[in-house]
Amino acid sequence: MGEVAESTVHPPSIDSEGLGQRKVAIAALLVVTSVWGATFIWMKQALNALQPEIETYGSNRVVGVLVAARFAIAAIVMFVFFSKARKALWEPEQWKGGAILGGLMLIGFVTQMIGLDEINPAVSAFLTSLYVVFTATITIFMTRKRPSRVLLFGVVLATFGAGFIQGPPHLTWGFGEALTVVCAVFFALHIIYTQKITQEMDPIGVTQTSFAVVAIGAVAMTLLLGGGQTVDEWSFVIDDGVLIPVLCLGIGGSFFCLLLLNMFQRYLHPIQAAIIYAFEPVWATMYGLGLDLVDWSAWILVGGGALFLGNIVVELFTHGDEEE
Repeated sequence: MGEVAESTVHPPSIDSEGLGQRKVAIAALLVVTSVWGATFIWMKQALNALQPEIETYGSNRVVGVLVAARFAIAAIVMFVFFSKARKALWEPEQWKGGAILGGLMLIGFVTQMIGLDEINPAVSAFLTSLYVVFTATITIFMTRKRPSRVLLFGVVLATFGAGFIQGPPHLTWGFGEALTVVCAVFFALHIIYTQKITQEMDPIGVTQTSFAVVAIGAVAMTLLLGGGQTVDEWSFVIDDGVLIPVLCLGIGGSFFCLLLLNMFQRYLHPIQAAIIYAFEPVWATMYGLGLDLVDWSAWILVGGGALFLGNIVVELFTHGDEEE
């Protein structure tokens, strides 16, 4: 555990080359959050279009098919465009890394999507944002070292900003809320283990195997739940109102974002990466305002301001004490 923890939380030393890598990494992860912000809309569009299927087959089966389709699309795109991705399918070590990252993603995405069908967006955003806190907590537990005060301050600001950007969440604990907390825990674990695995393995190869693991796992989950027994239970992903959101989720939310994440997150402290990822609800709120899906309120400025301040503080003051 000591070796895992140490390699998990320590980014490369900060020299001139490291600073350049950090800047590129921060810009890349901000791009990731901008696309992830749109995935919320795509998921809601797909789930809304599939309400008849949810009533017929149940939300768990429908979510399983959607996750399988999303990551199958991402895996196919990787396979077509990257020779390293094709080579990775024959390397047992890449499958070991892919099994860890893919398993964590599978649980995270499935619980998030099922929970999103049960609770309102503000509560989902708040509970999902707890992955920032969980990333810090798990990192402290694994390393037995407390991160710098600046990083912890950034965690507090990012969690508050992400959770309250659409106003104070009105929590009434139930199944959907519990699932979303589970989702936050597994997203935190994914951030931490991405740091370790992508420093030891080729990011393109492990991205390919992790996509395959999620797709296969989602198919297996659907079958275990008694679904996927007929062609109709799989073919609804190509229906009007579903195909475009699923393609966007697969190509944008999975292929583009997770490949970029695996290539660049390793240059940052995992807690700082989690704080950057917390920008996702800012983008989601902006897109929602543009599509008249979200009503304007002063909380958008409060939450967005807290997130922005948290990231600025962390970036300005962590160079010297980042490895404390």
